[in-house]
Amino acid sequence: MKYSFQLLMILFVNFTIAQTITISDSTNQEPIPYATISFGNGLGNFADEDGQFSFTKEKYSDVDTLFISAMGYAEKVVLTATLAETILLNPEVSQLSEVVVSAPKNGKFKLRKHKPVSHADIFTSWLPTVESEVAVLFKRYESKPTQISKILLPINAESKYKSKGKGKFATIFRVNFYENNKGLPGAATGYENVVFSINEKEEKIFALDVSSKSIYIPENGIFISLQVLGYANSKGRLAQTKQYREIKTARGIQKISTSFRPLLPFSNTLISQKTYVRRIFLNNKKWQIFNKSYNQKSKLIQSGHRNYGMGAEFKVFEN
Repeated sequence: MKYSFQLLMILFVNFTIAQTITISDSTNQEPIPYATISFGNGLGNFADEDGQFSFTKEKYSDVDTLFISAMGYAEKVVLTATLAETILLNPEVSQLSEVVVSAPKNGKFKLRKHKPVSHADIFTSWLPTVESEVAVLFKRYESKPTQISKILLPINAESKYKSKGKGKFATIFRVNFYENNKGLPGAATGYENVVFSINEKEEKIFALDVSSKSIYIPENGIFISLQVLGYANSKGRLAQTKQYREIKTARGIQKISTSFRPLLPFSNTLISQKTYVRRIFLNNKKWQIFNKSYNQKSKLIQSGHRNYGMGAEFKVFEN
């Protein structure tokens, strides 16, 4: 009885204690920041800046398989019953487009701006989830060599509604860059992704300085996307929390993705602009234009609020 009790206690501890897994590059063993962990059921999470992800069977009792991926690496399927402390991903060059190489421009330039469009109405704002990504196309300014110096992100931090139960938050986002593939977001470019956080103190427009990244817009344009990674913990790191809720319904347990603040105000005035969205853990990561073909029941779409008014500041060179 004594040994049986000890065995049960060991099994219980192993079942409930979170296991920290590091996702690394197989060629140099360097951690892969913010790798994607999909559970294969339309839900998932991200590793933190050190490539680490926390997993426990108590938190994810029905998850038996993890699909691990990152930009530039081949996806790897791992069984949770045999999780190792380190998961190695193999680089796969074919997943990346040709690296964008642009020599820094010298000489005179003028600062120009593509104005962002924002508002404070929470009822015509997008509720981002950890699986959502929103992309907007930017073209060269007057067809001249154009460097992006700032990305201007409309947000609704809900500061007016704090008295109604809204508290502090800090959400970690990632900006990605994609080729323009005949008007659709295409392959990822060679530009470095940018990770940053937004909290409840920000104004209506969050200005993200990317002047040091040397991001030049190709002749046919570039898509810039905003992707939610999750909330930050007290140390400013990506919090390893469950990113969905389980709700009992007449049809059984329904899993609902957690929504994150700040909200993203969508506009009904950007007639010529097109906004593309996708869900990272669903529909094979396929991009879709945000209109009735995406979701006929969406109140944003029904009311004509179909575009995210992302803006930018440019350095425009004469040659």
